Amino acid sequence: MDLFDNPFKVLGATPRDDRQKIMDLADEGALLLDPQECSEARSILTMPRKRIGAELAWLPGVGPKKASEILSIVERNPDDLFSLENMLPVARCNAVAAAISRSVNLEPSVLADWFLELGWAFEEIESEPLRRVINEERVVSGFAEVSEVSLVESGIADRRQYYRQIMKTALNQMKPRDLVEAITVAVEAGTELGHAPGPKLFADLVESYEVEAQDFLEREQANISLLINRVEEGLNQKFGDKDLEVIVDRLCQVVRNWDYVAQPIQVSRKSRGLPHEASQEAAYAVRSLAITMVNDFNKIEPAQQITEMLQAVFAEVVDVAERIAEDAGALNDLAEQRIRLMEDAARQEEEWQKEITYETEVGAVFKDKLRISPDGVEWKRQKIPLDSVVGVRWGGVSSSVNGIPTGTTFSIIVTSNAQSIEIETKKQEIFSSFVDRLWRSVGVRLLTEFLADLSTGQTFQFGSVVVSDSGVHLRRHGFFSKPETVFCRWNELVTGNANGAFHIGHTHDKKLSESLSYLAESNVHILEAAIGILWKQDGDRLSSILNS
Repeated sequence: MDLFDNPFKVLGATPRDDRQKIMDLADEGALLLDPQECSEARSILTMPRKRIGAELAWLPGVGPKKASEILSIVERNPDDLFSLENMLPVARCNAVAAAISRSVNLEPSVLADWFLELGWAFEEIESEPLRRVINEERVVSGFAEVSEVSLVESGIADRRQYYRQIMKTALNQMKPRDLVEAITVAVEAGTELGHAPGPKLFADLVESYEVEAQDFLEREQANISLLINRVEEGLNQKFGDKDLEVIVDRLCQVVRNWDYVAQPIQVSRKSRGLPHEASQEAAYAVRSLAITMVNDFNKIEPAQQITEMLQAVFAEVVDVAERIAEDAGALNDLAEQRIRLMEDAARQEEEWQKEITYETEVGAVFKDKLRISPDGVEWKRQKIPLDSVVGVRWGGVSSSVNGIPTGTTFSIIVTSNAQSIEIETKKQEIFSSFVDRLWRSVGVRLLTEFLADLSTGQTFQFGSVVVSDSGVHLRRHGFFSKPETVFCRWNELVTGNANGAFHIGHTHDKKLSESLSYLAESNVHILEAAIGILWKQDGDRLSSILNS
């Protein structure tokens, strides 16, 4: 209900006029005005439940003289409303709404100011104080007081819908670009660029705006996707930089157009701590293109152009803005960083090759060459490439004669699917040096593959021990009982090594135990290393080591 269509205005009545006065005014008005309109106005003002709507749409708490002054200001000089004081918020809202509905050809920034005045005034409306003011006027006029505050709250909700419609109507009278600018300026000012909640009326208005803008945004989203595809085709077809630049420029312009319309939605969502999914989708699709341009085609400059554009247009979409800012910083140094990485990788590869390369001669009289390098393991004219190694074993066996120690024989066994190399030496230095390099060059790979296979549900057998990702199956040994197999989780086990074997047993059941010879079983050292790492990390599955 507009202020000038209000029954009080139609009849020239005030909220303090009694029933008889209203009826007399309706009879007088019927002689000069539309009798039907006067009759409807009288009916509304003389029926308490209908009257509440007219009271809320009028100027509650404003005397007759000041009410006439306000109506005159709305008609002749609405800007003076900004300076009027001592008005209830709902009265100010009604006056401002009437001024907005009568304004034409306003600049976007001016209309935004009116929206702000209306939005903030509505925020100040309180139902109980408003009920008291209405009842004070009803006491004077002789009408029944409003007993339930819910009636006032319902009326305020109706006014909220009316104010939103007033703003929408004013916007729809503008050119499309001015419409977007007006609502954007209002929302940005009302929410402090999305950092404050802002007036509820603005959230209402933006929701309506979003519905009406949906078709445009979907069309432009389709155009963005089309241009992304064209850029990708150009990259794959090795377009020249200038040809590619034309498509990238067009893509950036379409994204800017899309964002211009989406801006008030983004700011409103940000002010309420909500994401704008359509903006995220558009931004991340274009961001993905920039990443592809750099990673797959080394097109750093056009990627920088796209990233700078995304920074500018999606500043209000918090998670997008943060990620794009990170991208921009990374791109600025990417070319130099890539060179450094390539140099570092080459240097590390060279260092690794040096570290794992070892060569010596074994034997007292007839010497054989023992060698490990990136080419593989070589011994006695046998050779196994490093990536063909599937099993490793090593250990030492001490010997004695008549109780007198005669030394230790160290053995290293390297196997592939096709062959096996067995190395023996009496020298611990050779043994230790070779095993160290064998672990770096092969052991780490075998450990990683072992853990990865376990993560897929595979099991492995070491002697009689079956190993799964979450534990092992151990046999219970007893003199008078049949051996049985029991599954034990990793946190139920203890380990140790002695007499050339790796021992696994249950923490509380000594009969549940197994021993695995380091020299008889391949990759026992791999299993031992995996268990040790797992317990250090306090995990429950061996494969969890890969995620650390």
